[in-house]
Amino acid sequence: MTPPTTPPEKSTSKPAAAGSGKSALAYREAGVDTEAGSALVERIKPLAASTATPGVVAGLGGFGALFEMPLADYDDPLIVAGTDGVGTKLRLAIETGRHDTVGIDLVAMCANDILAQGAKPLFFLDYFAAGKLDLDVAEAVVRGIAEGCRQAGAALIGGETAEMPGMYRAGDYDLAGFCVGIVERSRVVDGRDVAPGDVVVGLVSSGPHSNGYSLIRKILRDTGSDLGARLGGQPLADRLLEPTRIYVDLLGPVLERRLAKGIAHITGGGLIENVSRVLPSGTSVVLRRSGWPPLEIFEWLREAGRLTPPEMHRTFNCGIGLVLVCDPERLGELESVLDVAGERAYRIGEVVSRSARSELAVEIVS
Repeated sequence: MTPPTTPPEKSTSKPAAAGSGKSALAYREAGVDTEAGSALVERIKPLAASTATPGVVAGLGGFGALFEMPLADYDDPLIVAGTDGVGTKLRLAIETGRHDTVGIDLVAMCANDILAQGAKPLFFLDYFAAGKLDLDVAEAVVRGIAEGCRQAGAALIGGETAEMPGMYRAGDYDLAGFCVGIVERSRVVDGRDVAPGDVVVGLVSSGPHSNGYSLIRKILRDTGSDLGARLGGQPLADRLLEPTRIYVDLLGPVLERRLAKGIAHITGGGLIENVSRVLPSGTSVVLRRSGWPPLEIFEWLREAGRLTPPEMHRTFNCGIGLVLVCDPERLGELESVLDVAGERAYRIGEVVSRSARSELAVEIVS
Protein backbone atom coordinates (compact mmCIF):
# COMPACT_ATOMS: atom_id res chain seq x y z
CA MET A 1 0.00 0.00 0.00
CA THR A 2 1.54 3.27 -1.07
CA PRO A 3 1.08 6.79 0.34
CA PRO A 4 -1.67 9.05 -1.06
CA THR A 5 -0.96 10.11 -4.62
CA THR A 6 -1.16 13.58 -6.08
CA PRO A 7 -4.58 14.28 -7.63
CA PRO A 8 -4.43 14.03 -11.44
CA GLU A 9 -5.59 17.60 -12.10
CA LYS A 10 -2.80 20.10 -12.71
CA SER A 11 -2.61 23.24 -10.65
CA THR A 12 -2.90 26.54 -12.54
CA SER A 13 -2.01 28.70 -9.55
CA LYS A 14 1.24 30.64 -9.46
CA PRO A 15 3.61 31.18 -6.55
CA ALA A 16 2.83 34.26 -4.53
CA ALA A 17 4.86 37.21 -5.72
CA ALA A 18 7.52 38.53 -3.41
CA GLY A 19 6.15 41.21 -1.13
CA SER A 20 2.51 40.29 -1.87
CA GLY A 21 1.86 39.37 1.75
CA LYS A 22 0.65 35.87 0.83
CA SER A 23 2.44 32.79 2.14
CA ALA A 24 3.13 29.76 -0.05
CA LEU A 25 0.52 27.03 0.16
CA ALA A 26 1.28 23.53 1.42
CA TYR A 27 -0.40 20.33 0.20
CA ARG A 28 -1.72 19.73 3.72
CA GLU A 29 -3.74 22.95 3.48
CA ALA A 30 -5.56 21.42 0.51
CA GLY A 31 -6.57 18.50 2.73
CA VAL A 32 -3.94 15.91 1.79
CA ASP A 33 -1.55 14.72 4.49
CA THR A 34 1.23 12.73 2.85
CA GLU A 35 2.89 12.17 6.22
CA ALA A 36 -0.22 10.36 7.44
CA GLY A 37 -0.08 8.16 4.35
CA SER A 38 3.52 7.29 5.03
CA ALA A 39 2.70 6.57 8.67
CA LEU A 40 -0.05 4.18 7.59
CA VAL A 41 2.37 2.26 5.39
CA GLU A 42 4.65 1.75 8.38
CA ARG A 43 1.70 0.55 10.49
CA ILE A 44 0.53 -2.00 7.97
CA LYS A 45 3.89 -3.42 6.92
CA PRO A 46 3.74 -6.07 9.69
CA LEU A 47 0.17 -6.94 8.64
CA ALA A 48 1.26 -7.51 5.05
CA ALA A 49 4.30 -9.47 6.20
CA SER A 50 2.03 -11.84 8.13
CA THR A 51 0.49 -12.93 4.82
CA ALA A 52 3.78 -13.58 3.02
CA THR A 53 4.07 -16.68 0.86
CA PRO A 54 7.14 -18.10 -0.93
CA GLY A 55 6.36 -16.04 -4.05
CA VAL A 56 6.71 -12.65 -2.37
CA VAL A 57 9.83 -10.87 -3.64
CA ALA A 58 9.70 -7.49 -1.88
CA GLY A 59 7.75 -5.74 0.85
CA LEU A 60 5.45 -2.74 0.67
CA GLY A 61 6.54 0.69 -0.46
CA GLY A 62 7.74 0.21 -4.04
CA PHE A 63 6.07 1.60 -7.13
CA GLY A 64 5.01 -1.91 -8.10
CA ALA A 65 4.53 -5.19 -6.28
CA LEU A 66 6.81 -8.09 -7.17
CA PHE A 67 5.76 -11.72 -7.05
CA GLU A 68 7.48 -14.82 -8.41
CA MET A 69 4.88 -17.00 -10.11
CA PRO A 70 5.22 -20.74 -9.32
CA LEU A 71 5.28 -21.67 -13.01
CA ALA A 72 7.56 -24.67 -12.45
CA ASP A 73 4.75 -26.35 -10.51
CA TYR A 74 2.45 -26.32 -13.54
CA ASP A 75 2.60 -27.81 -17.04
CA ASP A 76 0.33 -25.29 -18.76
CA PRO A 77 -0.72 -22.64 -16.25
CA LEU A 78 -3.31 -19.92 -16.68
CA ILE A 79 -3.49 -16.75 -14.62
CA VAL A 80 -6.94 -15.93 -13.24
CA ALA A 81 -7.72 -12.45 -11.94
CA GLY A 82 -10.72 -10.96 -10.16
CA THR A 83 -11.63 -7.58 -8.75
CA ASP A 84 -14.51 -6.52 -6.52
CA GLY A 85 -15.63 -4.34 -3.65
CA VAL A 86 -17.81 -4.65 -0.58
CA GLY A 87 -20.70 -2.51 -1.78
CA THR A 88 -22.90 -0.64 0.66
CA LYS A 89 -22.07 -3.04 3.46
CA LEU A 90 -19.39 -0.41 4.03
CA ARG A 91 -22.12 2.01 5.11
CA LEU A 92 -23.12 -0.30 7.97
CA ALA A 93 -19.48 -0.69 8.98
CA ILE A 94 -19.01 3.09 9.00
CA GLU A 95 -22.24 3.79 10.88
CA THR A 96 -21.47 1.20 13.55
CA GLY A 97 -17.78 2.07 13.77
CA ARG A 98 -16.80 -1.53 13.06
CA HIS A 99 -14.06 -1.55 10.46
CA ASP A 100 -12.12 -4.73 11.20
CA THR A 101 -14.21 -7.24 9.23
CA VAL A 102 -15.02 -5.54 5.91
CA GLY A 103 -11.46 -6.28 4.81
CA ILE A 104 -12.24 -9.99 5.11
CA ASP A 105 -15.31 -9.39 2.96
CA LEU A 106 -13.15 -7.67 0.36
CA VAL A 107 -10.72 -10.56 0.03
CA ALA A 108 -13.53 -13.11 0.07
CA MET A 109 -15.42 -11.49 -2.79
CA CYS A 110 -12.33 -11.62 -5.01
CA ALA A 111 -10.80 -14.91 -3.87
CA ASN A 112 -14.06 -16.86 -4.05
CA ASP A 113 -14.65 -15.56 -7.57
CA ILE A 114 -11.37 -16.90 -8.95
CA LEU A 115 -11.82 -20.06 -6.87
CA ALA A 116 -14.99 -20.68 -8.88
CA GLN A 117 -12.73 -21.11 -11.93
CA GLY A 118 -10.64 -23.64 -10.06
CA ALA A 119 -7.80 -21.20 -9.37
CA LYS A 120 -5.57 -21.02 -6.31
CA PRO A 121 -5.23 -17.41 -5.06
CA LEU A 122 -1.65 -16.17 -5.08
CA PHE A 123 -1.66 -12.49 -4.17
CA PHE A 124 -3.95 -9.60 -3.40
CA LEU A 125 -3.87 -5.80 -3.69
CA ASP A 126 -6.27 -3.31 -2.14
CA TYR A 127 -7.45 0.24 -2.78
CA PHE A 128 -8.55 2.41 0.15
CA ALA A 129 -9.88 5.93 -0.50
CA ALA A 130 -11.13 8.56 1.94
CA GLY A 131 -11.64 12.29 2.10
CA LYS A 132 -9.32 12.48 5.11
CA LEU A 133 -7.16 9.61 6.23
CA ASP A 134 -7.94 8.26 9.70
CA LEU A 135 -4.97 6.07 10.60
CA ASP A 136 -6.84 3.94 13.12
CA VAL A 137 -9.73 3.24 10.76
CA ALA A 138 -7.46 2.49 7.82
CA GLU A 139 -5.30 0.19 9.92
CA ALA A 140 -8.37 -1.70 11.15
CA VAL A 141 -9.58 -2.18 7.59
CA VAL A 142 -6.17 -3.45 6.44
CA ARG A 143 -6.00 -5.74 9.46
CA GLY A 144 -9.17 -7.38 8.15
CA ILE A 145 -7.70 -7.58 4.66
CA ALA A 146 -4.64 -9.33 6.05
CA GLU A 147 -6.84 -11.82 7.91
CA GLY A 148 -8.78 -12.48 4.71
CA CYS A 149 -5.54 -13.03 2.82
CA ARG A 150 -4.37 -15.54 5.42
CA GLN A 151 -7.66 -17.41 5.09
CA ALA A 152 -7.35 -17.41 1.29
CA GLY A 153 -3.64 -18.32 1.27
CA ALA A 154 -2.89 -15.16 -0.70
CA ALA A 155 -0.10 -12.67 -0.02
CA LEU A 156 -1.00 -9.02 0.50
CA ILE A 157 1.74 -7.51 -1.66
CA GLY A 158 0.59 -3.94 -2.26
CA GLY A 159 -2.20 -1.49 -2.80
CA GLU A 160 -3.07 2.17 -2.79
CA THR A 161 -4.20 4.66 -0.18
CA ALA A 162 -5.89 7.71 -1.70
CA GLU A 163 -6.74 10.79 0.34
CA MET A 164 -9.17 12.85 -1.74
CA PRO A 165 -10.70 15.85 0.03
CA GLY A 166 -14.04 16.89 -1.39
CA MET A 167 -14.81 13.44 -2.79
CA TYR A 168 -16.16 11.79 0.37
CA ARG A 169 -18.15 12.91 3.39
CA ALA A 170 -16.35 13.12 6.71
CA GLY A 171 -15.75 9.62 8.06
CA ASP A 172 -16.57 7.88 4.78
CA TYR A 173 -14.21 5.67 2.81
CA ASP A 174 -14.32 3.32 -0.16
CA LEU A 175 -12.71 -0.04 -0.65
CA ALA A 176 -11.84 -2.25 -3.60
CA GLY A 177 -9.54 -5.20 -4.17
CA PHE A 178 -7.80 -7.27 -6.80
CA CYS A 179 -6.80 -10.93 -6.57
CA VAL A 180 -4.61 -13.00 -8.89
CA GLY A 181 -4.50 -16.78 -8.90
CA ILE A 182 -3.24 -19.68 -10.99
CA VAL A 183 -4.74 -22.86 -12.39
CA GLU A 184 -3.60 -25.64 -14.70
CA ARG A 185 -5.33 -25.18 -18.05
CA SER A 186 -6.64 -28.75 -17.94
CA ARG A 187 -8.15 -28.12 -14.49
CA VAL A 188 -10.12 -24.97 -15.23
CA VAL A 189 -13.65 -25.30 -13.85
CA ASP A 190 -15.97 -23.72 -16.41
CA GLY A 191 -19.12 -25.85 -16.38
CA ARG A 192 -18.74 -27.01 -19.96
CA ASP A 193 -19.17 -30.67 -18.93
CA VAL A 194 -22.26 -30.06 -16.79
CA ALA A 195 -25.08 -32.30 -18.02
CA PRO A 196 -28.64 -33.33 -17.13
CA GLY A 197 -28.61 -35.67 -14.15
CA ASP A 198 -25.75 -33.90 -12.38
CA VAL A 199 -26.30 -33.09 -8.71
CA VAL A 200 -26.24 -29.56 -7.33
CA VAL A 201 -24.56 -29.26 -3.92
CA GLY A 202 -24.70 -26.18 -1.72
CA LEU A 203 -22.21 -24.97 0.88
CA VAL A 204 -23.71 -22.73 3.54
CA SER A 205 -23.03 -19.02 3.80
CA SER A 206 -22.37 -17.05 6.96
CA GLY A 207 -25.19 -14.63 6.15
CA PRO A 208 -25.80 -12.10 3.35
CA HIS A 209 -22.03 -12.00 2.72
CA SER A 210 -21.51 -8.75 0.77
CA ASN A 211 -24.57 -8.52 -1.44
CA GLY A 212 -28.04 -7.04 -1.22
CA TYR A 213 -27.06 -4.39 1.33
CA SER A 214 -28.81 -1.52 -0.41
CA LEU A 215 -32.05 -3.45 0.09
CA ILE A 216 -31.03 -4.43 3.62
CA ARG A 217 -30.39 -0.80 4.51
CA LYS A 218 -33.75 0.22 3.06
CA ILE A 219 -35.45 -2.42 5.20
CA LEU A 220 -33.63 -1.09 8.26
CA ARG A 221 -34.73 2.46 7.47
CA ASP A 222 -38.32 1.58 6.62
CA THR A 223 -38.80 -0.53 9.74
CA GLY A 224 -36.77 1.67 12.08
CA SER A 225 -34.96 -1.46 13.22
CA ASP A 226 -32.50 -1.24 16.08
CA LEU A 227 -29.12 -2.70 15.13
CA GLY A 228 -28.62 -3.55 18.78
CA ALA A 229 -31.76 -5.70 18.92
CA ARG A 230 -31.11 -9.39 19.53
CA LEU A 231 -31.63 -11.91 16.76
CA GLY A 232 -30.97 -15.47 17.81
CA GLY A 233 -28.89 -14.35 20.76
CA GLN A 234 -26.75 -11.89 18.77
CA PRO A 235 -27.17 -8.20 17.98
CA LEU A 236 -28.67 -7.61 14.55
CA ALA A 237 -25.55 -5.64 13.63
CA ASP A 238 -23.41 -8.73 14.28
CA ARG A 239 -25.55 -10.80 11.96
CA LEU A 240 -25.42 -8.22 9.20
CA LEU A 241 -21.68 -7.57 9.50
CA GLU A 242 -20.70 -11.23 9.71
CA PRO A 243 -17.78 -11.58 7.25
CA THR A 244 -18.17 -13.39 3.95
CA ARG A 245 -16.96 -16.99 4.10
CA ILE A 246 -13.76 -17.79 2.26
CA TYR A 247 -13.98 -21.27 0.74
CA VAL A 248 -10.41 -21.67 -0.53
CA ASP A 249 -9.12 -24.21 2.02
CA LEU A 250 -12.37 -26.14 1.96
CA LEU A 251 -12.31 -26.57 -1.82
CA GLY A 252 -8.64 -27.48 -2.14
CA PRO A 253 -9.20 -31.28 -1.93
CA VAL A 254 -12.35 -30.97 -4.04
CA LEU A 255 -10.42 -29.32 -6.86
CA GLU A 256 -7.49 -31.70 -6.49
CA ARG A 257 -9.80 -34.68 -7.07
CA ARG A 258 -11.75 -32.88 -9.82
CA LEU A 259 -15.03 -33.44 -8.04
CA ALA A 260 -16.71 -30.23 -9.22
CA LYS A 261 -17.81 -29.83 -12.84
CA GLY A 262 -19.08 -26.33 -12.14
CA ILE A 263 -18.75 -23.86 -9.27
CA ALA A 264 -20.90 -20.79 -8.67
CA HIS A 265 -20.04 -18.11 -6.14
CA ILE A 266 -23.40 -16.69 -5.03
CA THR A 267 -22.92 -12.94 -5.10
CA GLY A 268 -24.93 -10.10 -6.68
CA GLY A 269 -27.93 -11.56 -8.46
CA GLY A 270 -28.44 -14.22 -5.82
CA LEU A 271 -29.11 -17.86 -6.58
CA ILE A 272 -31.02 -17.11 -9.77
CA GLU A 273 -28.32 -15.32 -11.73
CA ASN A 274 -25.17 -16.95 -10.40
CA VAL A 275 -26.08 -20.62 -10.74
CA SER A 276 -27.10 -20.00 -14.34
CA ARG A 277 -23.55 -18.78 -15.11
CA VAL A 278 -22.14 -22.33 -14.93
CA LEU A 279 -24.77 -23.98 -17.11
CA PRO A 280 -24.13 -25.02 -20.73
CA SER A 281 -26.71 -24.17 -23.36
CA GLY A 282 -29.81 -26.37 -23.20
CA THR A 283 -29.60 -27.13 -19.48
CA SER A 284 -31.41 -25.83 -16.42
CA VAL A 285 -31.17 -26.31 -12.70
CA VAL A 286 -34.03 -27.12 -10.38
CA LEU A 287 -33.29 -26.13 -6.79
CA ARG A 288 -35.35 -27.39 -3.86
CA ARG A 289 -35.70 -24.72 -1.19
CA SER A 290 -36.29 -27.45 1.38
CA GLY A 291 -32.85 -28.87 0.58
CA TRP A 292 -30.96 -26.62 2.99
CA PRO A 293 -31.72 -25.13 6.41
CA PRO A 294 -32.88 -21.51 6.52
CA LEU A 295 -30.64 -18.94 8.20
CA GLU A 296 -32.39 -16.75 10.74
CA ILE A 297 -31.12 -13.52 9.22
CA PHE A 298 -32.81 -14.28 5.90
CA GLU A 299 -36.06 -15.15 7.61
CA TRP A 300 -35.88 -11.80 9.37
CA LEU A 301 -35.16 -9.93 6.14
CA ARG A 302 -38.01 -11.67 4.33
CA GLU A 303 -40.52 -10.86 7.06
CA ALA A 304 -39.31 -7.35 7.83
CA GLY A 305 -39.13 -6.38 4.17
CA ARG A 306 -42.21 -8.35 3.12
CA LEU A 307 -40.09 -9.82 0.33
CA THR A 308 -41.43 -12.40 -2.10
CA PRO A 309 -39.50 -15.64 -2.67
CA PRO A 310 -38.43 -14.56 -6.20
CA GLU A 311 -37.09 -11.28 -4.82
CA MET A 312 -35.17 -13.12 -2.12
CA HIS A 313 -33.70 -15.58 -4.61
CA ARG A 314 -32.49 -12.96 -7.07
CA THR A 315 -31.06 -10.65 -4.39
CA PHE A 316 -29.53 -12.81 -1.65
CA ASN A 317 -27.62 -16.07 -1.36
CA CYS A 318 -30.42 -17.24 0.98
CA GLY A 319 -27.99 -19.31 3.05
CA ILE A 320 -25.94 -20.90 0.24
CA GLY A 321 -22.64 -19.15 -0.44
CA LEU A 322 -21.12 -21.56 -2.95
CA VAL A 323 -22.73 -24.06 -5.33
CA LEU A 324 -20.97 -27.12 -6.74
CA VAL A 325 -22.20 -29.23 -9.65
CA CYS A 326 -21.13 -32.85 -9.33
CA ASP A 327 -21.42 -36.09 -11.29
CA PRO A 328 -23.93 -38.23 -9.33
CA GLU A 329 -21.52 -41.17 -9.41
CA ARG A 330 -18.96 -39.09 -7.50
CA LEU A 331 -21.35 -37.45 -5.07
CA GLY A 332 -20.42 -39.82 -2.26
CA GLU A 333 -16.75 -38.98 -2.70
CA LEU A 334 -17.52 -35.26 -2.64
CA GLU A 335 -19.60 -35.62 0.51
CA SER A 336 -16.83 -37.64 2.16
CA VAL A 337 -14.16 -35.05 1.33
CA LEU A 338 -16.30 -32.24 2.71
CA ASP A 339 -17.21 -34.27 5.77
CA VAL A 340 -13.52 -34.73 6.59
CA ALA A 341 -13.21 -30.94 6.47
CA GLY A 342 -16.14 -30.60 8.86
CA GLU A 343 -18.48 -29.28 6.18
CA ARG A 344 -21.98 -30.51 5.42
CA ALA A 345 -22.76 -30.87 1.70
CA TYR A 346 -26.42 -30.12 1.05
CA ARG A 347 -27.99 -31.73 -2.00
CA ILE A 348 -30.07 -28.79 -3.10
CA GLY A 349 -31.05 -29.69 -6.66
CA GLU A 350 -30.23 -31.24 -9.99
CA VAL A 351 -29.42 -30.32 -13.56
CA VAL A 352 -32.15 -31.03 -16.12
CA SER A 353 -32.67 -30.55 -19.82
CA ARG A 354 -34.00 -27.06 -20.48
CA SER A 355 -36.79 -28.40 -22.68
CA ALA A 356 -37.85 -30.92 -20.06
CA ARG A 357 -38.94 -28.28 -17.58
CA SER A 358 -39.25 -24.70 -18.80
CA GLU A 359 -37.24 -21.89 -20.33
CA LEU A 360 -35.98 -20.84 -16.90
CA ALA A 361 -32.26 -21.38 -16.36
CA VAL A 362 -32.79 -21.74 -12.62
CA GLU A 363 -36.09 -22.80 -11.10
CA ILE A 364 -36.54 -22.86 -7.35
CA VAL A 365 -39.30 -25.06 -5.98
CA SER A 366 -40.43 -25.78 -2.45
